[in-house]
Amino acid sequence: MLRLLGILVTVVFAIAAALVTWPQFFRLERTFPLAQIVSLRGPLVVAFALVALLALLLCLARTARAFAASLLLIALVAAGANAAILAMRGTGSSVLPDKEDGSLRVMTWNTAGAATDPAVIARTAVAMQADIVALPETTIETGEEVAVAMREMGHRMWAHHEDFGDREDFPDWDANSTTLLISPDLGDYAVVESTSAGTTNTSEVPSVVAMPIDGSGPIVVAVHAVAPRQEAMAAWRADLQWIADQCAADDVILAGDFNATVDHMDRLGTDGATLGRCHDAASATGSGAVGTWSTAWPPLLGTPIDHVMATDTWTATASVVLGTLDDAGSDHRPLIVQYDRADEG
Repeated sequence: MLRLLGILVTVVFAIAAALVTWPQFFRLERTFPLAQIVSLRGPLVVAFALVALLALLLCLARTARAFAASLLLIALVAAGANAAILAMRGTGSSVLPDKEDGSLRVMTWNTAGAATDPAVIARTAVAMQADIVALPETTIETGEEVAVAMREMGHRMWAHHEDFGDREDFPDWDANSTTLLISPDLGDYAVVESTSAGTTNTSEVPSVVAMPIDGSGPIVVAVHAVAPRQEAMAAWRADLQWIADQCAADDVILAGDFNATVDHMDRLGTDGATLGRCHDAASATGSGAVGTWSTAWPPLLGTPIDHVMATDTWTATASVVLGTLDDAGSDHRPLIVQYDRADEG
């Protein structure tokens, strides 16, 4: 009887390990609670390593040796698989290469509203030589403060925004607003009217779709998807599909808080892309495993839910997640990506 129970526990543990390590295989990557678990691959490595250690100790007991050895093998394979996935996506770098003529830098930072000083945002954007800055949970008033501060530092930007106004359930919530800053060097932009009217957007917190009126700039979408809380899973899945749909043109850049890792985006891309026709830049340039949320956790134990993505018009050449601003107020880390035009790279 005990032997049968051991076999049953081993089989269940093996299935569970497979589900949390690669839910995409079972098409469950956007299903509660696997969506939440797979977003934390760093902690999964630690958890499976602890199980392996306990199983190794259990191997000392002669009567449980076969059972413990089975658990040990499964835990080692699962820990190794998750660690290998993190390694392939990249554990990040601390610097960007020199910005060349024609290069484009995109920065995204969920500022957690008033928690982050506009002067800090401005200094960071200028230091990073950002041409596009996506600021979820940032009001237009704060965005304009950032733009003015950047102008005073010799780095002009135009501020655009989208907001859902004061809501009865979340009045005066800064997440009701998303701000997008774009350099005048990319030309003039306007926020898409249908989005401003609220007829098409992400579901609970706003995104900004900015279209070039003239100039050579891309379509820019400052993204903010709803968090995948249990009661918001349907809205979250709809948000990811909406974001994918925004990347249907030839020249598009997405940047912001997707509240999703690349694991959640399986089957939402076309022709090998991550979302729609857009490719995730951090994963392509060696920073895809660095957690952008939460700043309360070490980067490799956090979850990379903030992204910059672009169509094949752009080639991502480098990316960096800034870990030096964890005490700036926000619970997110800034992500900066450098692009070159594909025909120039």
